[in-house]
Amino acid sequence: MMQTTDAAPAMEAAVPATPGPLLDIEALSKSFGGVRALNDVSFCLGRGEILGLIGPNGSGKTTSFNVLTGLYRPDGGKVLFDGGNITGNAPQAVYRAGIARTFQRSRLCLELSIFDNIMVGNHARLNQGLIFNLFNRKAFRLEVESALEEATALAASFSPFLAERMFAPVGALPMIERRRIEICRALISRPKLLLLDEPSAGMTHEETHQLMDDILAVRDRQGGLSIIIIEHEMGVIERVSDSCVVLNYGEKIAEGSYQDVASDRQVQEAYLGSA
Repeated sequence: MMQTTDAAPAMEAAVPATPGPLLDIEALSKSFGGVRALNDVSFCLGRGEILGLIGPNGSGKTTSFNVLTGLYRPDGGKVLFDGGNITGNAPQAVYRAGIARTFQRSRLCLELSIFDNIMVGNHARLNQGLIFNLFNRKAFRLEVESALEEATALAASFSPFLAERMFAPVGALPMIERRRIEICRALISRPKLLLLDEPSAGMTHEETHQLMDDILAVRDRQGGLSIIIIEHEMGVIERVSDSCVVLNYGEKIAEGSYQDVASDRQVQEAYLGSA
């Protein structure tokens, strides 16, 4: 059923604000018309852990991310993050709380440079006031230089190739480098939780292996960073995750280690169908 296949930047480690799990999702529900995309889904994520969120197409994985990050408002349930209730908060508030994400389909601006694309994720930390930018040119220049230094160091931790081309347009780069830029864009905000939605989509087996090395390096260098990864390549989940949650038709059908969920009869039926 599940094939075995064969991870990012030196930044400040997140400091736990409160004891207990970083993320606690309680009975989360979301419907679209008559379709129940999420039905009383609950799970927790510890600090510094990587959780694999898996399931067949249409099982509610990306909907979970969209509810968690404020793109969709839940019909029921709670999202508790770092000791606070962020249920239904706007995406900007979720971002300020310390959650960043990537998307299954690339959201890069292909005409813009690597530096510009990464700094999109850092907008909340930049002084964007008109007066500051027009009349305090020295301070503005120093801020840009500092931002470039930070973005370059982050890119270099993934790929020296990227660090040497910070002003090159993204559209000319191979897929693995684009994926790395998307992860850099999420990490530049120094999040406590990183959400990765199918980061290996569109890549070769070798590229996928390299990107997973990057993701594991992120966790190793930032002991406080937690990650949830949606991925269809089960070998990827087996390699990088500390625990797994399996969804099917919007419901949680299994939770535990990869070995536990891979051997679960309900999970096998969800992927392969009943005999």
